[in-house]
Amino acid sequence: MRIDMRTISVLFTLVLLARHAAGQMNGKRAIVYTTADSTSFRLTPTDTLVFKPSEPTSEGKVYVFVDPRKTFQPFLGIGGALTDAAAETFAKLPAARQEEVLAAYYSTDRGIGYTLGRTNINSCDFSSESYTYVTEGDKDLGSFSVAHDLRFKIPLIK
Repeated sequence: MRIDMRTISVLFTLVLLARHAAGQMNGKRAIVYTTADSTSFRLTPTDTLVFKPSEPTSEGKVYVFVDPRKTFQPFLGIGGALTDAAAETFAKLPAARQEEVLAAYYSTDRGIGYTLGRTNINSCDFSSESYTYVTEGDKDLGSFSVAHDLRFKIPLIK
């Protein structure tokens, strides 16, 4: 079974949350949901974990330690990248499939409940062409335009 970066990032986030709540959660359970390419797993419950005090560390395992008394920034949510490539691919889908994709990402009861999205400013490595929002040297920004994004990216973000 191939595990993609999305699965790894979700599992890592769950580990962080689990470590943070371990003292308060001792004995409580968490359900692991898995989505993996080339399988039938689509937000499929695949395991149940029981919170318990941590074991002594060893070199053979990976550990992430979180001190809940020390915070650096608030946790705002989890999301994904809304790149040009994602927007162009999304635009090619029939309307029903677009709704299915949006629900899979942002619905809390039918999807993974994303609360955030991020996008690139100007072109990036996931753009089908190179572009900028302003002509080079235009310090007054008189040439500023997001016209490139009106076709695919902005409709997806809306």
